[in-house]
Amino acid sequence: MAQASFDLTKVHQANLKMLKEIDRICRKYKLQYALDSGTLLGAVRHGGFIPWDDDADVMMTRSNYEKFAKVARRELPEGMSFVEPNEYHGGKAFYDFVSRVTYDKSQKFEESKKMAFYDDKISRLCVDIFVTDALPAGPVSKRLTKLCHCIVYGLALGHRYGLSLSDYKGMMKLFVFVLSSVGRLIPFPVIYRCWRRLCLKDRKKNYPLYFYSGYAPDYFYVEMEKDWEDQVEEMEFEDTKFYVPSGWKQLLTQLYGDFMKLPPKEKQIPEHSDMEIQIYE
Repeated sequence: MAQASFDLTKVHQANLKMLKEIDRICRKYKLQYALDSGTLLGAVRHGGFIPWDDDADVMMTRSNYEKFAKVARRELPEGMSFVEPNEYHGGKAFYDFVSRVTYDKSQKFEESKKMAFYDDKISRLCVDIFVTDALPAGPVSKRLTKLCHCIVYGLALGHRYGLSLSDYKGMMKLFVFVLSSVGRLIPFPVIYRCWRRLCLKDRKKNYPLYFYSGYAPDYFYVEMEKDWEDQVEEMEFEDTKFYVPSGWKQLLTQLYGDFMKLPPKEKQIPEHSDMEIQIYE
């Protein structure tokens, strides 16, 4: 599939519209957000979108996200939706623990039983909202916090569409098999409530670190000093300015290593779609 030849102009325009709406809402309600992951990398390295990137990402601390979630649906314009992790397949299915703002008149995956299972909500162009929670600095309590999140994530995998154990190796395959098997016996709303309690348990503690509590466990290695995210600064992005974390350099180094170095040509392709993304205006 010659994805490198895709024209992403309309995709970037749609992503920019969603980012501007998130920025508008956050400024209106005095909420703090920051660009994240590939979108943050694009701001720093390209002054906007990475030319071959087909999605967008922001981060919020738990307290900011909770406030955003209360107003997002009434504030977003027609044609954009707010989707939370407990809203797939009537609240009974698990995709991941990431919330999204979606561009409703779009399609980035071919129609399939999987897309229908998730109510077509994951087939739309979107801005992922990664929420960060407090992480203790002590090595034992830090590992325990991450282990608890891994266990709950493993249980939730029991409610995924067509979980493939071939994606895992060694002890991780056994870990996923056992937890997902147990998780199938537990209604997903119960697992979701456990995850929420786990995310909120340290919200009043003055821990020095944040981590991506809603992301897949293989991103738990990323740890942010609180000042990196609690303090933000504006940065040029396409035709506007968005907020970025003050510790953007340290964060990008953790995520990408030598982040100013371009990947080889064969890797300069869209990664979040399996078709030429369609935008229906």
